[in-house]
This record gives sequence, structure tokens and C-alpha cells, in this order.
Amino acid sequence: MTAEFPAYLAGLRLAGRRVLVVGGGSVAQRRVAGLLGAGAQIRLVAPEVSASLEGNREIEWLPQRFCPEHLEGAWYAVAATDDPEVNAEVVRLAEAQRIFCVRADQGRAGTAVTPATGQSHGLGIGVLAGGDPARSARVRDAILHALESGTLDARHISSRQPADGRGIVTLVGAGPGHPDLVTAGASAALAEADVVVADRLVPASLLARLGDEVELIDVAKLPRGRSARQEKINEVLIEHARSGKRVVRLKGGDNFVFGRGFEELQACAAAGIDVKVIPGVSSSLAVPALAGIALTHRGVAHDFTVISGHLPPGHPDSLVEWAAAARLRGTLVILMGVENIGSIAAELIGQGRSADTPAAAIESGGLPHQRVLRTTLGGLAAAVAEQDVRPPAVMVIGPVAGLR
Repeated sequence: MTAEFPAYLAGLRLAGRRVLVVGGGSVAQRRVAGLLGAGAQIRLVAPEVSASLEGNREIEWLPQRFCPEHLEGAWYAVAATDDPEVNAEVVRLAEAQRIFCVRADQGRAGTAVTPATGQSHGLGIGVLAGGDPARSARVRDAILHALESGTLDARHISSRQPADGRGIVTLVGAGPGHPDLVTAGASAALAEADVVVADRLVPASLLARLGDEVELIDVAKLPRGRSARQEKINEVLIEHARSGKRVVRLKGGDNFVFGRGFEELQACAAAGIDVKVIPGVSSSLAVPALAGIALTHRGVAHDFTVISGHLPPGHPDSLVEWAAAARLRGTLVILMGVENIGSIAAELIGQGRSADTPAAAIESGGLPHQRVLRTTLGGLAAAVAEQDVRPPAVMVIGPVAGLR
């Protein structure tokens, strides 16, 4: 390749085809990762390799110095050693056999150039910047960020809608409320959505990104009619998906942690609707961390248990073994427990948990008005009442709540 002409971009189908990689350092490690993702059969030649390459059973490692025979059967080659003479020799011999070869140390000296690549919305993004890999990476990252954040509308270029014209429901966890804790997958799904069915705990910043053409359905305002609200939500998801729409069911936290997400998945599956799940950062993990509380700390707690407090101890529908929870030495995380925290704390103490056990109540975790109250198990109910703690709030009970 001469400097006068730009590189010609092409997508190589390397699945099942041999690729030779010469070198075993960090550059080779990055190249191997991408090649494995393309399904290539990799022959790696280097006297020594990094620990991750040495332990990778998907590659054929030959602990040798490069020789011409190593090119046999290769469709593509990468010269990624720290010796310029070896890299030049790999390129020269590969070119003689009409095998395109990337030279990692001097891109213009190879017969092929590796673009900065990425994946989003089922698209493969490749950027070349005339031999400036740093610039290529910056432009690639900007494109990916625009796609994943929704600033570049990807709804009309997505291939996720089935070819038969039926819609799809994507169950998306929106995290605990802080915009930094929304996953890239969640942002990408919203960027593609035709309909968004959201609950009241969804970060407002997410909904503000939606275009005017996206139908937003607030489930808190759905008429109950003859059906329970969850049944009505299921009907809405199915109805819009059957009309060919890309429907996002957006819930705070994670859909499958006290979120009824699996009920929605079951209902859609029973109706023959395709469903995709994008997990969210659960408030049971994120909110204590944002309050400076580690659920486990070396030498203090080896376990944590997440419990729904929406039903008080002794309620006939409760599935919690409170006596067993009281005997645990680790951390208890109580979600949806503001209303019942008095009876919960009394039950734990009555079943043997010390009233002096450190405890904390975290209100509106991750939001600008987050509040953290630190007390003891014995004083938790009074503190919640006196400070007028309101949902959403997470309670943490255990020695870790007393660490500063």
C-alpha cells in the first residue's frame, strides 16, 4: 500500500479461517480478542506471551520464533512484535504469498490496516484516519457514544425488528435514578424505541431524551378497569408489539429484582412476542454504595441478603423466613420497607438480632436529594418516622452500616 492512496475498507469474513498473529504482548492480545469475536482460527507465534493469551484455549500457540512455514494456510496475518525487523519480515513473506498483513508498529508499512472498530445496534463501526490510530479511536468512540446515548437516532437503521413485521418488547432496567448508572444497553434500546412504557421511578433524564415521535405511556396512569394493573401493563406491551412497534418496558432498578419483569416476559412469550432483556443496576447494590456503605467488607461481612419489605412479618402472603434472616451474621438489605420497618425491626430483634446492630436508611439514593440516616436496628423505626423518610428508600442492617 502506498501513501498516496487511502486504504480500501472491506469487511473480512474470517469465521473458520486461519489467521496468523506474530507476537505475544498487549498489542497482540487486543488483536486476538477482535479476531476471536469474528470466529477466526488463530495461530499465535511468539516465544513468550501474556498470561491471558497463554491461558486462552481458543488459540493455537506456537512458542517459537517466526519462520515462513507459519504462514501456511493463513488468510490474514498480523505482525505485532516489538522487533521492527521481525514485523517487516512477516509483511514481506505474507505479501509474497498474497496474504494481507497488518503491521502493528508501522501501519503504513503493512498491506492492510486495522480500523478502530466497535459494535452498536447490530452495526459494525470501522474508522480509518489516514494512519493516525488515536484519531481513529476518538472518532469511533464519538460515533458509538452518539448511538448509545440516543443523540444519533438509530431507530431507522436498527435490524432488531423481526423480518415478519412483528414488534419486539425489550425489558430495560433503568438503574436507581442516577444518570451515570444507566447502562449503554438501556440507552441504545431507548434510542430505537417506538413506544416506551415507564414507571414512576425511571430517571427523568432518560425520558427527556425521547423524540416527539416516541409514544410514552406512564403506567401509573393506566386505568385499572377489570384487570389488575400488572395485567393491564402486560396487555399494553403485547398490543403495541403486535402492531409492529419496538416497545421498551422501562423500570427503575432491575426488572427481575422485585420488579415483576419475569411476569411480563412470561406474558409476552405466551402471546408469541419476541422479548429481549437488558438488566439494570439494582438499587439493592447501588444505593448503599452511593451512600458509602459496602455490603461486604473484608473481615466484617461475607454475605448479604436482599429482602422485600412490602409485607410485614406474619403476613399470610409473606415468603420471608424472618427467623432465618435474624440469625445471619452478614448484611440485610431491605427494599420497599418504609411502611413496615417498625414490625420488621421488632421481628429481627425478637428473633435474636441485637438491637445494637448498626443500621442505615437511604432515601432517594442516587438523586440530588439523597438522604442517609445512620442509627441502630433498635432505633431504625423511630429515626425513619422522626425524619419522615419516604419511598423510595433502602434499609441496610449489619456491621457494615456502622463503618465510616
